[in-house]
Amino acid sequence: MLWPEGRPSFSENVELFTKPVFELESLVKRIVLESLGVDKYLDELKDSAGYNLRVMRYGKPLNVDTDELGLVPHFDKNFITILHQLQGDGLELETKDGEWIKIKPSPGSFIVLFGESFHAWTNGRLRPARHRVVMNGDQPRYSMGLFSDVREDFLVKAPEELVDEEHPLLFKPFKFKELISEIEKEASTKEASTRFKLCVSAFRNV
Repeated sequence: MLWPEGRPSFSENVELFTKPVFELESLVKRIVLESLGVDKYLDELKDSAGYNLRVMRYGKPLNVDTDELGLVPHFDKNFITILHQLQGDGLELETKDGEWIKIKPSPGSFIVLFGESFHAWTNGRLRPARHRVVMNGDQPRYSMGLFSDVREDFLVKAPEELVDEEHPLLFKPFKFKELISEIEKEASTKEASTRFKLCVSAFRNV
């Protein structure tokens, strides 16, 4: 058994990891809302928040001389993702020009990605990060990630302060569970490797 009975040190290390990452997530959210002048919604987002901690492993390629797709290009559906790379490279981000860049974080650093829900909530002010994992070499990749979500019944709705003539409403209000349903529907009708569009586009206000 890995955890908690079998490996108490694993439980302790996870706890040591999560506390500062939770604090970082809260700080990032506060900075974003304050910069947009909508920090009065901080408590609302905090009270509706849900979190998912994942420990991830990507196996080494079958052929060490070729690159292998470890995770297809995608957008996270949540609000904020915070990643910490433990071993091995492989994470790539797509630029606005459609080019892929390799991410090589310095030891002890964290990578912060904004998801589709935060993109919709900020009325497009934040750009969600399309990313993938490309494996190469003879080593597996290990990483940990904190995924900041909201309750399934939370209404993702842009604050009225972020909607004006210059910034018309981009997305109709939707519940988070509706976004999950849209993702599941899309996954059932398309190959995973072709799922490139924003899932929140189903709620675009047009």
